[in-house]
Amino acid sequence: MKHYLVGILLAATITSSKAQRHQLEKIWETDTVIAIPESVLPDTKKGLLYVSLIDGAPWAADGKGGVGVLDVNGKIINSNFITGLNAPKGLGRIGNSLYVADISEVVVIDIKKGTINKKIAIDSATGLNDITVNDKGEVFVSDSKTAKIWKIVNDKASLYLENMKGVNGLKAVKDELYILSGKNFVKADANKQLTTIVELPQAGDGLEPIGNGDFIATSWSGYIFYVYADGKFETLLNTHVAKVNTADIGYDAAKRLLYVPTFNAKKIITFLVK
Repeated sequence: MKHYLVGILLAATITSSKAQRHQLEKIWETDTVIAIPESVLPDTKKGLLYVSLIDGAPWAADGKGGVGVLDVNGKIINSNFITGLNAPKGLGRIGNSLYVADISEVVVIDIKKGTINKKIAIDSATGLNDITVNDKGEVFVSDSKTAKIWKIVNDKASLYLENMKGVNGLKAVKDELYILSGKNFVKADANKQLTTIVELPQAGDGLEPIGNGDFIATSWSGYIFYVYADGKFETLLNTHVAKVNTADIGYDAAKRLLYVPTFNAKKIITFLVK
């Protein structure tokens, strides 16, 4: 593994100033090529990282995609944990079931068996992207191409929100759903009433709560933002010139570790959020 406190490439791009309250400290990056990683979902109890692997064109139903498993130090345990998927992206989990957004359907994986349990078709979906699960076991999945958010209960999907242009990152927190819709970071309450938190400089991708109502949001092109509950934000990372993408992040709240899949850069990078 490559263990650097500050990588040469990223050191110049991490924002640092007296006004900057938060920073990222690079801990490690994978030293083996990862087949176009899009999303990371940590299992902190077992010390594992589940990673969706596109391994083909970003929206191609080519059967090349899958899910891999790494340990929390970036060592690949099984790059072929699940195979035969179609450009898989967002990941969510309920108990022993792993939910994967797979273009037009949500694939449900039995984690213990390492097998596909079922596939839930989403009516008219053509670009399923991120997944989140709330405390009630309800699954939400965004469709970036049709500007819709779907809700899955008891394996049945229903339309939750529409006209969400550029919708991608989702995060359920209690009865609220936080949404990255283009450059807009918004919140939907239990009655689906939308409130804008902030407009970011770049279109959003990954989204994770940090505590105290704060979030970390990414933009696929290579930006990571720290967003405060009051809507103010800081740019923590900018690697777009180096073409290091920042896709659908995973977060370990106890250790304050941020796992960043870099898509076309084909590696996972882990940062300590300071």
